[in-house]
Amino acid sequence: MSIGRKRATIYIEPEIHRALRIKAAETSTSMSDLVNDAVKASLAEDAEDLSAFEERAGDRLVGYEEMVKKLKKDGLI
Repeated sequence: MSIGRKRATIYIEPEIHRALRIKAAETSTSMSDLVNDAVKASLAEDAEDLSAFEERAGDRLVGYEEMVKKLKKDGLI
């Protein structure tokens, strides 16, 4: 086990486990590295979403009725 890593028990669906095992073998990458990379990618996506929310925090909220009226006024519906 690499220094600086924590051990965890996770439960993976059998077909996902099989695919992960095959990918690890074909790419000469450990299953742990593949799982770590996938989790990091998911967390990075969450960070991007949170950043986008923060950027738009000051935007004026538009209610449903107001939006429908605007769409109708603009000839879009």
